[in-house]
Amino acid sequence: MKVLIIGANGQVGKHLVKKIQNTDSIKAKAMIRKTEQAAFFEDLGAETVLVDLESDTKQIEAAAKDVDAVVFTAGSGPHTGPDKTMLIDLDAAIKSIKATQNAGVQRYIMISSFDTTREAIQSAISESPNFAPYVVAKHYADDWLRKTDLKYTIIHPGLLTNDQGIGKVEAAETVGRNEIPREDVAEVILACLENESTIHKEFQVVSGEQTVKNAIESL
Repeated sequence: MKVLIIGANGQVGKHLVKKIQNTDSIKAKAMIRKTEQAAFFEDLGAETVLVDLESDTKQIEAAAKDVDAVVFTAGSGPHTGPDKTMLIDLDAAIKSIKATQNAGVQRYIMISSFDTTREAIQSAISESPNFAPYVVAKHYADDWLRKTDLKYTIIHPGLLTNDQGIGKVEAAETVGRNEIPREDVAEVILACLENESTIHKEFQVVSGEQTVKNAIESL
């Protein structure tokens, strides 16, 4: 299996490419925005493709032509404004979904936000207005994906940290708010790629007591 990682140069994306390249059955194709980002992935033996997420859908489609699955881990980041949030977390996400369909790829995994419900939007508007555009973007990107015929999985991780992964999580349709290392999110994505029972499922995931493998199998 070959997997296109959109947002590969992000922190979750880098962990994921490393983990994929350590498997025997999956290979990563890292989608990056700058040429200078390629060396990290080439050193891992991963293929790279240069695409700007703000470019035309056809460029993403071309990158997905020879893969078996697409993972969207891209994000505008915490230091950009609502304009970039709309361009990356909403528009680019939907472009990647359309590109996946146009390329004839069926498997798609979305890394979303912990809570993208309508209630979460209203809460953000009243309590964290600067965060609200991000929740809105994720809400509609998730909704768009659910309405496709893709074999999707939507992962809603808790508060991301740069701590070393512990390999143990709690995963369910809803879980209590908690943190999770980015490395463990990457491990969860890999487990979803390896387990077809996660198709057409979405779940929240935080640090917990179950191994990633067992937590994903129990969904």
